[in-house]
Amino acid sequence: MTSAPAIHLRHISKVFGGVKALQDVDFDVGMGEVHCLAGENGCGKSTLIKIITGVYQPEPGAEIEIFGQRYAQITPTVARKAGIAVIWQDLALFAEMTVAENIAFEAVLGNRPRRVRHAEMRRDATAALDRLGVHLDLDARLGTLPIAERQMVAIARALVGEARLIFMDEPTASLTQTETDALLSVVRTLSAQGVTVVFVSHRLAEVLEIANRVTVLRDGRLVGVYLAEGMTQTRLTELMTGKTFDQHVAAQDTAASEPVLEVQGLTRKGEFRDISFALRRGEVLGLTGLIGAGRTELAHVLFGMTRPDAGTVTLDGRPVRFRSNRDAVAAGIAYVSEDRLALGLIQPQSISDNAVLAVLKKITGGAGLLSDDRQEGLVAHWVRELGVKIGKPGDAMNTLSGGNQQKLVLAKWLATQPKVLILDCPTVGVDVGARAGIFRIVRDLAAQGLGILLISDEVTEVHFNADRILHMAGGRIVGEYDPRQTRVEELEAAVYA
Repeated sequence: MTSAPAIHLRHISKVFGGVKALQDVDFDVGMGEVHCLAGENGCGKSTLIKIITGVYQPEPGAEIEIFGQRYAQITPTVARKAGIAVIWQDLALFAEMTVAENIAFEAVLGNRPRRVRHAEMRRDATAALDRLGVHLDLDARLGTLPIAERQMVAIARALVGEARLIFMDEPTASLTQTETDALLSVVRTLSAQGVTVVFVSHRLAEVLEIANRVTVLRDGRLVGVYLAEGMTQTRLTELMTGKTFDQHVAAQDTAASEPVLEVQGLTRKGEFRDISFALRRGEVLGLTGLIGAGRTELAHVLFGMTRPDAGTVTLDGRPVRFRSNRDAVAAGIAYVSEDRLALGLIQPQSISDNAVLAVLKKITGGAGLLSDDRQEGLVAHWVRELGVKIGKPGDAMNTLSGGNQQKLVLAKWLATQPKVLILDCPTVGVDVGARAGIFRIVRDLAAQGLGILLISDEVTEVHFNADRILHMAGGRIVGEYDPRQTRVEELEAAVYA
């Protein structure tokens, strides 16, 4: 990293309808630096990035300097020409196009229609992947690739566009530890080549591993800029939230409780085999393992989304066979998917409508029409019970932060009054403060007798929040642990071995 700034911003403010999203923020990133932009959801990170990339315009008085060039105003076109690229969490790639086409189509085609030059496209794609030290099948359809390889395609596309400054938004949210390590290695490679990387992630361990410095925002204001070296996750969490979190093992002895869900010899060919366990009333049972271990596939069977080839599922002592997820919901099973954007919520619809999706029959009046009063009462109850921060119930779901969206997903399923709640990676894309709030809710639900299956690839998450932990690998359960008798380092060593 050199001392010359890639970005030099002063007095950046942004107001939306009277809400101060950013207030007099300064932001500096050095050439070739790996810099982390940290803060809770809603702190202003995305707004700052969109100002730098020309999507938003700052309030009067802002000073913007990028690669030594001063700008009175930045537009998306100006930002691209200056060498700025953003890799958003959804990647914005084309699933039906090939790897080569995704990487190089914009550079080859430009902004006007012309004949596609496939040889040039393949050459540019190969050169970009070579810079990253990555080898992919250029003719593979993007939709057939795992998320880690799609990340590499997105980075390579930025390089073809001659990006000198790359923002990465939650790039490891859906990656295994091995894939995360590979991505961080690529980031180091980019930095060594003089490319500046601004990293946004809620996974604080990797932030401190990869970053040179960390800029912390809170409530739209700059808290400070800190060297990553010597910083701890605990201290960074305190800076981001302004609160102190006492992280401790929450495990309780639930051995005396009766099983609410029992699984025996459950098998689905190509996904998992011979799965057996019992989930007790009032228990938080953790299920961890690397992505691809079969955890989500198991959840889909338990929720009736797919059917097993062998084995039995018993709920409240009675064997059950679900033909669909409707059967599972009727029996008392709720499932919070890891992909709340695609499977958990309908983003353009209102907060109120999303909250009652799973219980429409409950809020239907005598004439078979939805009752506004019942809907309003149900929504108000769960917003209050779960501490969801909303504007108005009629606001679109996508106006909420990730943490509040996740609480609404919980509310939607809790309204069905389930006996078993399956949480599949419930804190993906959720900041550290909201995570703590979600797990307080989980503990309260368990105390009320709900059986909870907590699925996560973050070992620390299950270690500190589960009563028991099952380790799944290669489609089988390969270990069981008591968090009170197992150090988190031991569990990590087993999972990441």
